[in-house]
Amino acid sequence: MRVFNFSAGPSVLPLSVLEKAAKEITDANGTGQSVMEMSHRSKDFVPIIEKTESLLRDIMKIPANYKVLFLQGGAWTQFAMVPLNLGAVEFGAPRKKATYIDSGIWATKSAEEAAKYVDVTIGASSADRSYRAIPAVPPHNPNDDYYHFVYNNTLVGTKWPSIPDTGSVPLVSDISSFILSEPLDVSKFGLLYAGAQKNLGPAGTTLVIVREDLVGRAPSWVPTMLQYKTHAAEASLFNTPPCYGIYMIGLVLEWLQEQGGAEAMGQRNREKAELLYACLEESKFFHSPVEKSSRSLMNIVFFPRESDPEKCKDIENRFVKEAAAAGLVNLAGHRLMGGLRASIYNAMPIEGVKALIDFIKKFELSL
Repeated sequence: MRVFNFSAGPSVLPLSVLEKAAKEITDANGTGQSVMEMSHRSKDFVPIIEKTESLLRDIMKIPANYKVLFLQGGAWTQFAMVPLNLGAVEFGAPRKKATYIDSGIWATKSAEEAAKYVDVTIGASSADRSYRAIPAVPPHNPNDDYYHFVYNNTLVGTKWPSIPDTGSVPLVSDISSFILSEPLDVSKFGLLYAGAQKNLGPAGTTLVIVREDLVGRAPSWVPTMLQYKTHAAEASLFNTPPCYGIYMIGLVLEWLQEQGGAEAMGQRNREKAELLYACLEESKFFHSPVEKSSRSLMNIVFFPRESDPEKCKDIENRFVKEAAAAGLVNLAGHRLMGGLRASIYNAMPIEGVKALIDFIKKFELSL
């Protein structure tokens, strides 16, 4: 029996995509072999990666002067690759500068990693409010080499209400838990990156979309595999990429196109989120602490209203256990934050959200 999987990642995938992948597991596209067995430069695999890139460009409306890279290492590796490629200098040269906005734990960690290679300024932070809102952002520094923010903060359930205006300073964003959840104007960014395991496909593939003028800036000492130009020059085939993950992303993109693209996803995701937030606002036992102007559509965090920490934890544990028994799994909050969290990515049907709402109401009656 299929359950409703509310995991923040790796996360739910469309059932039709999984069924198609299962059907093609031993014979993909009539080749008589699995994608997992294909050489990455073969006549059988190259059309797969080319089609996946073409679908992504079409759905996201990616301008022609941007490179699309399928890499490995997750967003964590991009925490280093971004400053290494956009801000690192040759030995002995003055360090370059970048502004980071601290809106949550992953934003904090990306800034800490970047500080090894560039002079990082924390332009704004909402740490003093436990990251329950996107911070007010001051004017950008025109002398920066780039400006970085995390679009959707998975752990704390916040999302930027609008894109910062950084003028000529390249704007960089981690969109791992935001990508394809609604339309995004790629042309406003210098670089975007995303781990696949939220809205794109299975874990193991990292997507980078980078403007061409930002490729090739890394100093000579940066390792070959950590330079964007290495992968851009070889269309992501410099070494063996995550072939099966790329194939799966292609299937997800086909499904998303059939659903109406990012525009349709945005409408559907708003509807799902509004239903769940409305339930929490009406609830006498649970609440979302996130300020309304900063609420995520993808990751909805909520906590018992109980003030006693021990009782609160008991309620959370019981909720997670009983929800799982009812076919609603992975609702525990992140280990660093506690509480409860429902991740309702693109592949989560509205029926799953309605089932969770029904369970919340029944659970409250049992308290």
